Amino acid sequence: MAVAAAPKRQDTRKFFENLSGAGKSIAVLTSGGDAQGMNAAVRAAVRMGLYVGAKVFFIHEGYQGMVDGGDNIEEASWESVSSMLQVGGTVIGSARCKEFRSHEGRLKAAHNLVKRSITNLCVIGGDGSLTGANLFREEWSSLLDELLQKGLIDQEATRANSELHIVGMVGSIDNDFCGTDMTIGTDSALHRIIEVVDAIMTTAQSHQRTFVLEVMGRHCGYLALVSALACGADWVFIPEMPPEDGWEDNMCQKLSENRADKKRLNIIIVAEGAIDGHNKSITPDYIKELVVRCLGFDTRVTILGHVQRGGTPSAFDRILASRMGVEAVLALLEASANTPACVVSLVGNQAVRLPLMECVQMTQEVQKAMDEKKFEEAVRLRGRSFENNLRTYRLLSYRKADSELPNSSFNVAVLNVGAPAAGMNAAVRSAVRVGITEGHKMFSVSDGFEGFYKGQIKEIKWGDVGGWTGQGGSLLGTKRTLPGKHLDKIAEQMRIHNINALLVIGGFEAYVGLLELSSARDKYDEFCVPMVMVPATVSNNIPGSDLSIGSDTALNAITDTCDRIKQSASGTKRRVFIIETMGGYCGYLATVGGLAAGADAVYIYEEPFDIRDLQVRDQSLSKRFLFEHLVAHHAHPDLSLRRGQAAQTGLLITSELHH
Repeated sequence: MAVAAAPKRQDTRKFFENLSGAGKSIAVLTSGGDAQGMNAAVRAAVRMGLYVGAKVFFIHEGYQGMVDGGDNIEEASWESVSSMLQVGGTVIGSARCKEFRSHEGRLKAAHNLVKRSITNLCVIGGDGSLTGANLFREEWSSLLDELLQKGLIDQEATRANSELHIVGMVGSIDNDFCGTDMTIGTDSALHRIIEVVDAIMTTAQSHQRTFVLEVMGRHCGYLALVSALACGADWVFIPEMPPEDGWEDNMCQKLSENRADKKRLNIIIVAEGAIDGHNKSITPDYIKELVVRCLGFDTRVTILGHVQRGGTPSAFDRILASRMGVEAVLALLEASANTPACVVSLVGNQAVRLPLMECVQMTQEVQKAMDEKKFEEAVRLRGRSFENNLRTYRLLSYRKADSELPNSSFNVAVLNVGAPAAGMNAAVRSAVRVGITEGHKMFSVSDGFEGFYKGQIKEIKWGDVGGWTGQGGSLLGTKRTLPGKHLDKIAEQMRIHNINALLVIGGFEAYVGLLELSSARDKYDEFCVPMVMVPATVSNNIPGSDLSIGSDTALNAITDTCDRIKQSASGTKRRVFIIETMGGYCGYLATVGGLAAGADAVYIYEEPFDIRDLQVRDQSLSKRFLFEHLVAHHAHPDLSLRRGQAAQTGLLITSELHH
């Protein structure tokens, strides 16, 4: 989601202007379990529909509202979705409807839609909700014929509403839908889990306790697996990959070894659908009893429950849902009579459309594979993201005995360069442990390239990086110093420690630093080694990477602060907030932060603006009670004109945020 240059922006505008929804009616509904971010998807679908000239309707209470009709189907306006971006759950309501499962219920629903000329449905829910929508679409023609025969609609209404188009968006914290890397609500649920784990870790460490946490997910272990990876849990139980027979002894041995290594706490995460290899349920209480009986450790059980489903959506979920909502409306506008129902999915960093029923069938195949004890097949069907997370967790959590390690004479140096970014320590931990697993000797370099030429280099072991995942900043130490003036000394240190590879984790300074080292290879043989950079900067300005470590955390900080500002300003009139973000000459934080916070305008360096643009924007202020500007740090110099003008009006409160 890089910031677009001006020409690209004009092309995008031209594309949208060529789309027309005139004469079309779109209905948006949420169904099944609620998930954070659903409101962002509703907002995006409504505003995109209105932007292209279509009529847009809310259907309150999901399929129940469609069956009941009346006030449950309400026309939406631009203002009706204001201030819902940051609200959790779904403000238009969701209900599980038995009546819609019957033919008679679907007939009532069809009648209610035809009365309002609604022939485009945007359904936000799980696989059950989307399957119901597809069945409704398949029966649409026969339902219209039946309504015509009963005299409830006329021939003209039958002709005008002959086609029903369906587009789905998956809203579920479980992330159990195949075909998408992430469903709406999953990231927010992970935030809730990690917040609880961070809080539990402090009390567990104080008393040397073992905590067993049960997380949601039904028959999908995604939440358990990724939260275990994020917090460095000692053990995780997921239904897709049950532990091998004898797991009780293996787990207790690992917990005991960790305590022997002076670790003061143990964290075990259990998915609510966890099973063993014989499809027997594994419960938190059973694990607690086992640990107490075999090890005598003070053990507590925490079941998070619906806390994971509540609260405000994360920045990621707001952005994901907004992008999906726009794509869903585009899919409806472009649909023809032969277009199958589709679901908007996230693949990599792109919103794509996939055949709805193919994804539903693949999702059902996962449960079938688990029932037949084909667990490796179940993991494969969950998708690339799930497989990679499981493989990474195993690599980082299970230390091999020295006798099992491959022989290697490879020495790898790891260092942080540039400004600190949240997640740097987790990246160092991963690199160190993967390197040790491959048999390499790992070295840490303190204080970036400055520490490198000063010889601040030492070997780093597996246990040295324990507990690093949740700590912010840079535990290795980081500086912005570039290596260009100290190439002789860095080459000497590489020769002394026999460094065979460099891993640099950092921002743009790291990028430039590696370029300087690689450019000096003709002069220094020591630099003729593999060099790898891992982007870690809140600015997200490293070429070739969609997302850098730290930028998501920075976006959440921006979003949380904007939410508080908007809440405090809701009781006042005619107040303007200008929020300055970091990012240097890159407008990523401002642009995406504005999308996640629902800002009225975003000003970035990549898109120059002048006083005329600002005057046009100011004309709309008199019609609004709250106006929020996000301004990129180092934005266009004409911003000073904006500040001077706003101060004279007496309508501005300025808040500068530095993250």
